[in-house]
Amino acid sequence: MAGTVAKAAGKKADKNTGKKAAAKTAAVADDDPIIALKLPAGDLSTAMTAYFQKCQDKLGFIPNVLVAYAFDNAKLEAFAAMYNDLMLAPSGLSKLEREMIAVAVSAQNRCYYCLTAHGAAVRQYSGNPLLGEQIVMNHRVARLDKRQRAMLDFAVKLTNTPAEIEEPDRDNLRRVGFSDRDIWDIAAITGFFNMSNRVASATDMRPNPVYHGQAR
Repeated sequence: MAGTVAKAAGKKADKNTGKKAAAKTAAVADDDPIIALKLPAGDLSTAMTAYFQKCQDKLGFIPNVLVAYAFDNAKLEAFAAMYNDLMLAPSGLSKLEREMIAVAVSAQNRCYYCLTAHGAAVRQYSGNPLLGEQIVMNHRVARLDKRQRAMLDFAVKLTNTPAEIEEPDRDNLRRVGFSDRDIWDIAAITGFFNMSNRVASATDMRPNPVYHGQAR
């Protein structure tokens, strides 16, 4: 009898310990700290201060990648300018297609930050949570049209074996309707996210937790 009581008490103690451990884990934000490097905050320019406020007003938060770059205003401005030009400026690629490239590239590099943030963007732009998950896991399982499949195949090849890109690869894109300017944009976005993935992985950059639940 005493052994049974002790055993039950032990199970209860283990259960309580488990609950406390889970509560402690939940209390620690996934993005605290945002990066593993201890870099003091820099002085933001008037333009970047306004940009941060615009993000807060429009998104409800400031993307952690911008906060991470804020130790150096010049680097922050350069990063934001390149990102906004590639992802938001006029292009033969839709915003969804550009986000799809970001996710397909990041999937090859297993970049936690970019898969989380841009996976959410694919879900939002497409209105299809399944598509976002499929491209995160393997773009080949997604039921894409020929244009999108060729685009992502090119981006993945450029990520994994850039020295093997040849004229037939560019011709494949032309055959499904991409102009040479579009091909430049596909290449530039692919290159940008390969760079961003590596910086994010090197610094253990953590995405804003809000991304995980968006457009589910």
